[in-house]
Amino acid sequence: MLAEIFGMDGIIVLLVVVAVLFGGSQIPKLAHSLGSARKEFKKGLDEEGLTDKAEPTTKI
Repeated sequence: MLAEIFGMDGIIVLLVVVAVLFGGSQIPKLAHSLGSARKEFKKGLDEEGLTDKAEPTTKI
């Protein structure tokens, strides 16, 4: 998706800028926090889906 917008050169430049801004030691921490946030988001979506299925629906 980003490759279609920026092209491959733009993605490489973006990665270099991120590496310079955050530093090499901060990138793994950033990736870990993004991964855990994604996992919590999916867990919340799954829990929401389970509660919707468990509740009976009444039609009037």
